[in-house]
Amino acid sequence: MNKLLLLLLAFTGGTALAVQGGLNSQLGTALKNPLLASVIAFFSSTIFAIVFVLLGTKTFPTTDQIKGIPIYLWFTGGFLSMIGVGLYLYTIPKLGISTMISIGLCGQLIFAAIAGHFGWMNLPLEPITLKKSIGILAMISGILITNLK
Repeated sequence: MNKLLLLLLAFTGGTALAVQGGLNSQLGTALKNPLLASVIAFFSSTIFAIVFVLLGTKTFPTTDQIKGIPIYLWFTGGFLSMIGVGLYLYTIPKLGISTMISIGLCGQLIFAAIAGHFGWMNLPLEPITLKKSIGILAMISGILITNLK
């Protein structure tokens, strides 16, 4: 897949996350319970994911492959997703969607730069260069300027 298409997919994914954050925060406000809205969002996500897996997967992992996966990989991502989405749904009605998404992206950007630099979680190494540092500082500055009141 070419890089332009991958960048477009990443942009689309980010847009989808912002839209779902706004819609699910409305659900949490209507239910008066952002955690319940998270449960509903994850349940519906599970249904959609199952349908896409069943329609799009040609081969499934073997029992030996499944047994070889460390136990923490089965649960940690889901737990962190619940924390992230739950906090989005809790804070969007209080901060506004642009503030929450931009501050959330700031946290993602900083962690991603550090994790990529050190290759944490078996990620490809992406050293923090001067050019990348300037870009990160420019984005953080923009986020801060945008959100100062």
